[in-house]
Amino acid sequence: MKYFLDSAKIEEIKEAYHTFGIDGVTTNPRHIMVSGKPFLTVISEMADWVKAEGIEGYEKFPISVEINPHLDDADEMVAEARKISAICSNFVIKIPCTEAGIQAARRLEAEGIRTNVTLVFSPAQAILPAKNNSLFVSPFIGWKEANGEDCKAYIQAISDIYDNYGYKGKTQIICAAIRTPKQIVDCAVAGADIVTTGLAVYKDSIKHAYTRQGLETFQNAWDNTVTE
Repeated sequence: MKYFLDSAKIEEIKEAYHTFGIDGVTTNPRHIMVSGKPFLTVISEMADWVKAEGIEGYEKFPISVEINPHLDDADEMVAEARKISAICSNFVIKIPCTEAGIQAARRLEAEGIRTNVTLVFSPAQAILPAKNNSLFVSPFIGWKEANGEDCKAYIQAISDIYDNYGYKGKTQIICAAIRTPKQIVDCAVAGADIVTTGLAVYKDSIKHAYTRQGLETFQNAWDNTVTE
């Protein structure tokens, strides 16, 4: 399973890439806002960074960039997507799972502009992006579980549908809005291709009380061992 970083902060992206070996990045308007920088500044920094790292191209390191969420016309979505995708070959265009969004994603994929259909909250919503050859589909986890839903069956259903009809791998499942290490595990068990979450969650995922206890035990033994 691949790990993507859900962030628009270039320093976080650099740290996650060099520490955890993340495989890509997902952004959204909220992440751009939190970065405190203008939209074009943020995505230009990302474009410059992948070039400096030698990982140009969405095949090597996809970066999902979301179009203006106010757009509700497929023609307008396509026009903006073309402009954004022209900035960097790593950019994959995030488009909402709406009727206009699905139409725009279908047209963009036919042009060779890769898409990530986002804001997916049901298995039914996940089918059309796969039929239309979108590179990614992004079912959300945290928002649903915050409202009392268990998402394991939901992700498993999407994975099973994709297996049944040959979509698996062609359209990759990115579990988004991940809030905890347990949710990472649930998505992995259910067959997701990718999880995307913040840097803090990845850091939490490698922590365990017994690891800390064991390390302290071994440190104590080391300190009380005669080395010569």
